[in-house]
Amino acid sequence: MDEVTLLSPDGVAIGVQAKDAVHTTDTPLHLAFSCHVLDQDGRLLVTRRALSKRTWPGVWTNSFCGHPRPGEDMIEAVHRRARFELGLQIADVTLVLPDYRYRAVDASGIVENEICPVHVARAAGPLSPDPDEVAEWAWVDPTEFADSVTGAPFVFSPWLVEQLPHLRELGAV
Repeated sequence: MDEVTLLSPDGVAIGVQAKDAVHTTDTPLHLAFSCHVLDQDGRLLVTRRALSKRTWPGVWTNSFCGHPRPGEDMIEAVHRRARFELGLQIADVTLVLPDYRYRAVDASGIVENEICPVHVARAAGPLSPDPDEVAEWAWVDPTEFADSVTGAPFVFSPWLVEQLPHLRELGAV
């Protein structure tokens, strides 16, 4: 059973909770991460969340997200999740938005409430997504994709909608 790290409002670890029990209509603040993966041609990997996902099922989002296990190194957690969710080896993992934080409520009332450092990485092998995690995926031109997100934000995860302009400003994607 995976656990997540619960956080105080100022980001201090205050406990742990089972991952499958933490996301409810009253989700406590907890630690997570997002990762945006680029290929050798500079294309961005975007994924559509599996329809069986508890939060934002079927929504297009960044390459992958996850939660470091209590005490786990964040970069190791990013690598672990890339292998688990995408069957993908990644390289050059770089922390680009260390203080990103959000709270959002999906259509079913489930809340995401996370301090969620954002990383960018390079694909270092073939992709083999887990269908329980990813319904679809695509390699896209980052500029064209940013235009799509701006034009129809309701199609994408709220964290992607918030993260992408910051990543574009930094030149990270």
